[in-house]
Amino acid sequence: MAHVHHPISERRVRTTRKLLASTIATLLFFGLELGAGIFANALSLISDAFHNITDAVALILALIAVRLSRRRPTSTKSFGYQKAGVLAAFVNAAMLIVLTAFVVIEALERLKDPQSVETFWMFVVASIGVVYNFGVTLWLRREGKFDINVRGAMLHMFADGVSSVGVIVAAILIRTTGRTIWDPIVSMMIAALIVWSALGILRETMNLLIEGTPTGIDPNRIAEDLAGQRGVFGVHHLHVWALGPSAPALSCHLQLGDVSLRTGGDVLREAKEMLAERYDIRHTTIQLEVAGCPEDDPTCIPPPAPAEVAREPLD
Repeated sequence: MAHVHHPISERRVRTTRKLLASTIATLLFFGLELGAGIFANALSLISDAFHNITDAVALILALIAVRLSRRRPTSTKSFGYQKAGVLAAFVNAAMLIVLTAFVVIEALERLKDPQSVETFWMFVVASIGVVYNFGVTLWLRREGKFDINVRGAMLHMFADGVSSVGVIVAAILIRTTGRTIWDPIVSMMIAALIVWSALGILRETMNLLIEGTPTGIDPNRIAEDLAGQRGVFGVHHLHVWALGPSAPALSCHLQLGDVSLRTGGDVLREAKEMLAERYDIRHTTIQLEVAGCPEDDPTCIPPPAPAEVAREPLD
């Protein structure tokens, strides 16, 4: 029976619905905030509005990636399109950093030439933005735990929530001090926080795109756990990577003694069960062999000396 690399789960269906609803709501809020920002001549409000349109784009990209990841594998794409989610998260993080750079440039211009702003509209619209953006962030939080694609879109919403808080702070400072310089200053502080958050997503997605080990998985610990399985005397050529945002995969060679085919099957089954239970790694390619450790393989755990470790015999 062939492997099924691409199950259509209820979680993905639920994620699709949430992303679609969030996208529509974000586009509506963008129109409201941009209009208010232009009317109030508030850079922090306008920049927050454009962050909102990138939120919509981020949500659309995440939605497309989820839809693509539900496609079944083909003969030429045997793993399906699960990497689409990682790519979408990478694009979202990069787009957020680029947009933030433009906000900083505009803020520097306003530091040289401060402009009057309408603090009342800044405060009102930003207050709505705080409720909306943090609300969507919390709504997507459950899906974001399992999917870096959704987490990338969620970061956009969280960043806009922080931006809205900054706009409120700027409005209060301008109102109390009478100095409009607080508008660009707060904008740059918001930009720094957003870039710091986006860089984390960028690093994680780059690691997955170059087939690095997913965050939170320690290959050395996996090798030790495999070597400690009943009947296993060595582990080498261990590789752990990600097929998609929440689909880690593993391949390795396990060294056994001169055992029967049935015994080898038992060892393989127990190793797969351990990997699924402890590490949630359910796609594995494991080769059983009798050969010793290659000298050029740094991941190899050699078989222990007979006097050091007493193995429980297999039935």
